[in-house]
Amino acid sequence: MTVGRGPNPVERFEGSYGFPFDPFQRKACAALDDGSSVLVAAPTGSGKTVVGEFAAWLAIEGGGKAFYTTPIKALSNQKFGDFARIHGVANVGLLTGDNSINGDAPIVVMTTEVLRNMIYEDAPALQGLRYVVLDEVHYLQDRYRGAVWEEILIHLPVDVQIVSLSATVSNAEEFAEWLQTLRGRTEVIIEEKRPVELRLWYMASDELLPMFIAGRDNKPLPNQRAAEFDKRRAAPRGPRPGRGGRRSTGKRVRIPYRSDVVDRLYAEGMLPAIYFIFSRKGCTEAVKQCLRENIVLSTPDERVDIRKRAEDRVVDLSPVELEILGYSDWIGGLERGIAAHHAGMIPPFKEVVEELFAAGLVKVVFATETLALGINMPARAVVIESLMKFTGERHEMITPGAFTQLTGRAGRRGKDELGHAVVLLQRYIRFEEITRLASTRTYPLRSSFLPSYNMAVNLVRNYDLAEAEHLVNSSFGQFQSDRSVVRLENAREKNEAYLASYRERMKCDRGDMDGYRELLARLQKLEGRMSGSRARSKRVTESVLALSPGDIIQVSAGRKRGRYAVIEVVQRRSERRPRVLALSRKGALIRFGPADLVEPPRRIGKLSVEERRGAGDPDERKAIAEKIANLSPDAPEPDVEQPDAATDEFRSLRDAVDSHPVAGCPELGRHLHFAERAERLEREIRNIERRIARTTGTLARRFDQVLAVLEALDHVHGWELTEKGELLTNVYNESDLLVVESLEAGLLDTLEPEEIAAVCSTLVYETRGPEGPPPPDMPTAACEQVWRDLMQTWRRIRAEEEGRQLDLTREPDPGFASKAHAWASGAALEDVLDEDDAPGDFVRSTKQLVDLLRQLEEIALPVELEKKIRKAVDSLHRGIVAYSSLDVA
Repeated sequence: MTVGRGPNPVERFEGSYGFPFDPFQRKACAALDDGSSVLVAAPTGSGKTVVGEFAAWLAIEGGGKAFYTTPIKALSNQKFGDFARIHGVANVGLLTGDNSINGDAPIVVMTTEVLRNMIYEDAPALQGLRYVVLDEVHYLQDRYRGAVWEEILIHLPVDVQIVSLSATVSNAEEFAEWLQTLRGRTEVIIEEKRPVELRLWYMASDELLPMFIAGRDNKPLPNQRAAEFDKRRAAPRGPRPGRGGRRSTGKRVRIPYRSDVVDRLYAEGMLPAIYFIFSRKGCTEAVKQCLRENIVLSTPDERVDIRKRAEDRVVDLSPVELEILGYSDWIGGLERGIAAHHAGMIPPFKEVVEELFAAGLVKVVFATETLALGINMPARAVVIESLMKFTGERHEMITPGAFTQLTGRAGRRGKDELGHAVVLLQRYIRFEEITRLASTRTYPLRSSFLPSYNMAVNLVRNYDLAEAEHLVNSSFGQFQSDRSVVRLENAREKNEAYLASYRERMKCDRGDMDGYRELLARLQKLEGRMSGSRARSKRVTESVLALSPGDIIQVSAGRKRGRYAVIEVVQRRSERRPRVLALSRKGALIRFGPADLVEPPRRIGKLSVEERRGAGDPDERKAIAEKIANLSPDAPEPDVEQPDAATDEFRSLRDAVDSHPVAGCPELGRHLHFAERAERLEREIRNIERRIARTTGTLARRFDQVLAVLEALDHVHGWELTEKGELLTNVYNESDLLVVESLEAGLLDTLEPEEIAAVCSTLVYETRGPEGPPPPDMPTAACEQVWRDLMQTWRRIRAEEEGRQLDLTREPDPGFASKAHAWASGAALEDVLDEDDAPGDFVRSTKQLVDLLRQLEEIALPVELEKKIRKAVDSLHRGIVAYSSLDVA
């Protein structure tokens, strides 16, 4: 970059780019230059990384340091290459675990975990640090890794300026408020406008329709022509049974073939495209289908260029290795402008695909959703084959945030006037649900911060108890919990005000309303039990059928308690039980049946013929209602045999309710209405209080439980670390506590290097899919014995955790042990991988194992064990594993 002199740093920096900055970019850079931290929340492809690059430029200009962190190694490699081209190789470093290049440079690109570890270890490289860029900061809601972002923000010195770069989230202001509370002055820049307009499409069979059309005032409305796809998909061929031979209208539709979609994108001028398929196998099969259909998207000159670039990157691999890696299919697809991109591929293959796509040589990439996470691969169009994704336990519809992240790749800034997102016909999701997903603009950022064992021992090492608790309570997770507590407190206060009002209105000057309601509740409970009797139900039905127009009845229990004049009794053929039309004592016409009665109604009088005829007139009904109300409840029931008496308990309760002073209150219904509302509110208030109790100090309580486990296992004593606790500060692994416990117990001491690799692989490997880990099949007898000891240690830790409601230590998984042992023993790749094994998975798992062993090498005692671990590392880090770790910038 050639820096010209200008009026101010932002203008000088902008002048070195080949395009003018957007207002949000200038505003963010100016705030950073003014000494403020910044949060930039903007859509994918909007150019927010410019702000991070400005922080690096400021560091160079001011003689300080800038760290640029990313969530994944591939993105770190990409940014390292970008900065090296801009500032020169001597000024840029890379720290990813795989690579350690020029770590003392003024600009260092690293994965987020590397920076977290440096902070805990108080690394010398932190001296002179002035700027930290946290790219993809919305990753802090990641279930497994999200806490790392918060740990960095909490522990970095406050004089370090932070550049937080986030995808669009709906609660950016909340996140910024936390940042300001934690780190002081922070400028919030929210850009909602996409740099390239996005157009959404819906495709079924060979039909491609806009998902939305313009309505009144240009407001987008779901396209009803596209909605018709649902009906045409569901309609069977031929006459519908029982529908009079009606046939469906329109041509039947289906989910489009992948090759047909590619052909259509080519015809519509929508290439290059990223075609998202949430399955590695699906991505690979899609490429093969396009090859079978002989789809060619590249020119002869492009094919020559593609082959040369690809061959230059694989020159160090043997023909046997290339065959195992599926090189012929891979290069065959590339030459036609088609490729797959997923985690099952080795990193160099993925990087070649990224390079060729960025160069415009590969026109269609079939990719899993991992491609949407930060890699710079914008396309003209994005295709989403399925909106359902398997989470490891079940299939779920993707979130609005994920939909936005995927479609955010559509539209190349400076190259396209429009970006296109095509959603294919869905097997189980209707068009209405798809448009609702696409229209949702709520993508809240939620903290996943939870104290871990490594975090706890590092807090003990570096802070006193009060400071440590303050830092835990300073997390975004606790900030969000506290805000929810405030909302709950407001809700409780509001409900308590309503409750006081309802209690006042339920009061009755005739007696104790609570006592009356208690008697009534007991009666109703008993009625519920009694109404289940088949014999009683039959007797009630017979008594209703015996009623005739003009009967005045007393219903003494159930929901229809009161007096009524029967107007009509009807039993239709379609109904098993009769229905009664009656006039209440308040002059209202109501209907009820036997199901509404607990016991047979009691006849207490009869209307005259003239009165029955007048029941249709409102004024006459008022007179009849007065007569009903004034009848003596003890009036004999004429000409009807008395039904069997109810139980003594029922009669006693009913009499107590009827004779209660409150029962005669003309406002009884109103009192009971407010009493019921008060009861509901009391339940709601108790629920709110339970939620407040659970939320308040949640993380502090969890921190205390983590410390209790550490104390029980002798890693912490009081507020001091033991020797084991000191070791734990240097282990960054999901099973950190189990790793140290096993090392301290000497479980690895007697093993050979390849056996150490096999056993330690169980601490990093996790079987994919819902089936879970396979039965243990350890490669040697010594491994088998250590595996049993390791599982016993794990059970001891889990017992401590379960007693404190913690679930931090994952069960060891032996699924990779045999492969780790074979590879560490020097076996060839073709002898290690099975036919169905993904090479990328093997490389990634081996690199994770190497990372853990390197940590153990630093803390292992005795010296003999350290040497064996080093030998295990050297034997694992070879061939395709070492090749996949090379600097590719």
